[in-house]
Amino acid sequence: MQANPQMEIPEQVREMAERNVEQARAAYNQFMDMARQVQELVSKSSGAMAESVAEIHARALRFAEENAEAGFEFASELARAKDLKEYLEIQSRHSQKQMQIYARQAQELGRMLGELGQKSQGKR
Repeated sequence: MQANPQMEIPEQVREMAERNVEQARAAYNQFMDMARQVQELVSKSSGAMAESVAEIHARALRFAEENAEAGFEFASELARAKDLKEYLEIQSRHSQKQMQIYARQAQELGRMLGELGQKSQGKR
């Protein structure tokens, strides 16, 4: 008699988890690309430009903190799931919410970088 029966995770669940990880990784990579662009601008900026870059950098850090906090909340919520159905609902809800948040954050950083780019072209 087996003391700890193993529960096999359905293939659909594994596929969904893989898609969620891929989406999160893509959003993270996009966020990090923007953070790298900000860092490059910081190293090249001075005066009013430096202030704008510092604002972008601060916003990116705030987004990183918000995303990390959302990850902790997600993990905590998953830990309280009573069954696989609830676990999957939590995961789906979190993934959808985070994808919307990542898109909004990327748009905002993109807008800020665009404005900075226009300012830098106007200075030339």
